[in-house]
Amino acid sequence: MMAVCIILLKFAVKLKTTSMKRILSIVGFSILVLLQGCIKDQVMTRTTVYRPEYKTKDEVRANIKSSNPIELTAPGKLFYKDGYVFLNELNKGVHIIDVRNPSAPNNIAFVHVPGAVDLAVRGNILYADMYTDLVAIDITDPKAVQLKTVVPGVFPERYYSSFVPDSKLIITAWIAVDTVLRNDETISWGMMKADVQTMSASSSSASGVSNGTGGSMARFALSDDRMYTVDHSKMKVFNTAIPEKPVFVKELSAGGWDIETIFPFGKNLFLGSMTGMHIFDISSKDNPFKTGSFTHARVCDPVISDGKNAFVTLRNGTKCAGFINQLDVVDISDLSKPKLLKTYPLTNPHGLSKEGDILIICEGADGVKFFNAADVNNIKQLAHVKGMKAFDVIALGKIAMVSAADALYLIDFSIPSNPVVKGSISIKN
Repeated sequence: MMAVCIILLKFAVKLKTTSMKRILSIVGFSILVLLQGCIKDQVMTRTTVYRPEYKTKDEVRANIKSSNPIELTAPGKLFYKDGYVFLNELNKGVHIIDVRNPSAPNNIAFVHVPGAVDLAVRGNILYADMYTDLVAIDITDPKAVQLKTVVPGVFPERYYSSFVPDSKLIITAWIAVDTVLRNDETISWGMMKADVQTMSASSSSASGVSNGTGGSMARFALSDDRMYTVDHSKMKVFNTAIPEKPVFVKELSAGGWDIETIFPFGKNLFLGSMTGMHIFDISSKDNPFKTGSFTHARVCDPVISDGKNAFVTLRNGTKCAGFINQLDVVDISDLSKPKLLKTYPLTNPHGLSKEGDILIICEGADGVKFFNAADVNNIKQLAHVKGMKAFDVIALGKIAMVSAADALYLIDFSIPSNPVVKGSISIKN
């Protein structure tokens, strides 16, 4: 088509310069029509694409280190262990925050891990995804961490869209570039947008090494001396018996599609998806098997459990494409046949946590709500903390650690009907 257009253009110019009016009157209309088609093909549009910025694997690994604390700008998931909050900075690393004094949380260090989105802590080892790799980092001294192990290529789904990277390089950043494209061109590289999504019960293994605590939005889950991870449709098993030397064991089906979260409790894993909850038995650590499912409408779905019931928050959103905002309480006394007990309307629920009889739910722009869930058939709201856009929460003892759009909040709920914000660390907007 391009060659035809060029010939037609040259012919039109020649007609004009030779003043061949009679010929032009005969063929001019036809040329004009064809030229319009050429012009249409050449319409230019401006769009934003993202080009990858590379470093070699050796360069990246050499730069996995701690530094002085940096400002929180794009926080993701939370993890808690032994008085410290580990807060992901999307695609950059992990903040280490001392919260032993909730009234004065202290950002003490930052661990640089390019590509990090998910995390977990076992013993003194921090696990994080470095794009396609799993890294194990010794955080005994948070200000002088040491890279111990890299398990390469276990998260191939972490590359975006159809982009195929050089296996010898690691993408350390995506640079936005305004690009002019013809309408007939397509983008075969990069990505239009990095859709990075934004935890699990505490446990100790038979070896005596303790696992940290996460919450409801996690894709990494620790149980005993194993770590389980999920992506869109797969679950992966890692042996963490020697914490600093995680070993990839196997990959298996996650029981469905659109898997979003994973939550361990006892000898079971609870997987939240956009269409339901899947329960896996991990009595045989390396051989999880699906025992049952609970199906709901297509909405975003974090899930937690207290062993008797599962608590599922359902919310609408552009990614989830649903129209429901509610809490589902699911009876799991028969793991093969989970059944809905009761539904409670909510505003826009995100992450949730349960400590004893107190259920805490992040309600997005509507803040954080505290409920008495002693009777799951009659859950009652006790308090409502407004003024924050809350995403996820970990509740331990009488402190709720809430990740919000503007800050990490520490809320004392010793009196559940009157929770009090004790301290916070602001997020730079």
